[in-house]
Amino acid sequence: MKCYAVLASLLGFYCLVCHSGYPYRKVSEAGSHEWTKLILTHHWPVCVCKLENVTCKNLPNYWTIHGLWPYKAQMCNRTWHFNVKEIEDLLPEMNKYWPDVLHPNHTALWKHEWVKHGTCAASECIMDSQHKYFSTALDLYKKTDLNSVLVKYGIQPSTKYYKLQDIEDAVHNVYGVTAKIQCFQLLQSQDFQVLAQIEVCFTKELQPRNCSEPGDQAVQMVNNPPAAWNLLSEEMGLCKDGLQIYYPPYDQPWV
Repeated sequence: MKCYAVLASLLGFYCLVCHSGYPYRKVSEAGSHEWTKLILTHHWPVCVCKLENVTCKNLPNYWTIHGLWPYKAQMCNRTWHFNVKEIEDLLPEMNKYWPDVLHPNHTALWKHEWVKHGTCAASECIMDSQHKYFSTALDLYKKTDLNSVLVKYGIQPSTKYYKLQDIEDAVHNVYGVTAKIQCFQLLQSQDFQVLAQIEVCFTKELQPRNCSEPGDQAVQMVNNPPAAWNLLSEEMGLCKDGLQIYYPPYDQPWV
């Protein structure tokens, strides 16, 4: 019995240290928020604007971060409020790689992502503060380097069309895992779909892993609508196999 008491004390101390900035008890009281994988979600800026029917200016010509989402865990602690001062040193990279392309002030998007997803990711020591959560997302984004991967395999924004298999293979050849490629159609009658979002998944230890596996349901963007961020549309979903894909240029995407 003494051994169990010592072990419990050590585990308690570990959790206290690990979650020193994390009100974990409040999370537990809200119900089960267990998750098994992280979804690093990239979106193509011109498609964000198209889905919202908004004219955007000075769009990035590279994939930007939509979010870092623990799978099937949301809103784990509504009382843990976002504080931009905690990530002040990250702001140059946040503004560049994680912008709200619809609004000049990006903090509303970051606030949403923290409250809805970050508070759940914080159950892991490596992300148990706002600074750790956002810096982890930035690190994964830079290491994944989706923009360079697609270019390496000849997949670039243009007026030509691509096959879904080409995009899936490019990601798999570099990361060794299966990503989720998401598209939408401008009109149901059109013979092409538009590449809009790519999800790359990771384990809790931040190692790449397959996004899809038996028993999983497709994670649709419609399940993640931020307040004041109405990009998400019922038209968005997994790209359809057999339907050619348009990867729109950022400067003249719809000509």
